[in-house]
Amino acid sequence: MVEATIQQKTESIIAIRTRRKAIRYMVYVGLVFLVLWSIQSTIIEDTDWDRIGGLKSISQGVKRFVPPDFSLFGQLVKPTIETFMIAALGTMLAIVLAIPVSWFAAHNISPFLPVTYPIGRAIMTLSRSVHEIVWGLIFVSAVGLGAFPGIIAVGMRSIGFISKLTAEAIEDIDPGPVEAIKAVGGNWFQVVLYGIVPQILPVFIGNAIFQWDINIRRATIMGLVGAGGLGLTFHRQLVMYNYQGVTTVIIAILCLIGFGEVCSYYARKAII
Repeated sequence: MVEATIQQKTESIIAIRTRRKAIRYMVYVGLVFLVLWSIQSTIIEDTDWDRIGGLKSISQGVKRFVPPDFSLFGQLVKPTIETFMIAALGTMLAIVLAIPVSWFAAHNISPFLPVTYPIGRAIMTLSRSVHEIVWGLIFVSAVGLGAFPGIIAVGMRSIGFISKLTAEAIEDIDPGPVEAIKAVGGNWFQVVLYGIVPQILPVFIGNAIFQWDINIRRATIMGLVGAGGLGLTFHRQLVMYNYQGVTTVIIAILCLIGFGEVCSYYARKAII
């Protein structure tokens, strides 16, 4: 009787494992089919293969971009500084605006939960859903050409990232210090200042520095929609078919991004 029960359980376990294995293999086959279908529909069918030349035509196309137009370097100083300032000021704008958004979007401290929590989450989602180029087009049409719409666009795009991570950090704080301050009669401002801010400050600063690092890359393309910086110079060289000048602008962008990487590394190391 006991042996029969054990045999039955063993067969049941083997059947379950066999079924799970079959399901897993079916999922793998489904994923492979999905990848192949994606390649077929988005690459093979949508590509104009007649316009793609051989290695000779590709090498001829690449040769148009070398050597760089070194005479252009002098004209890149101002756009490079402008790009850097767009990233810095856009990040500062995002940091300021992200503070109330984080407060609204943190479930444990949101001032009027049924109203302010959805508002905070909606702002975060809107900021992250719209691409910086779209924000740039909106603000260029609103305030005109130049660096100012670029600063606002970068700031609007960055609010979602900073506020989302900050709100989640607030929701994950240790409630002990907050309860202790409340127990000794601390008001709301003292609870936030001494119970919450010290716990989330390293996260907030780290996110702000990381966002500034990302914004340097974003700022380099804002000029494509008329929002100033190196992107505008890049676009001008491209429409003039000065491909060697395009290479020079790309080199300037790489140098600026490298500078941002070094600065963000040492800033994190010094502050956090």
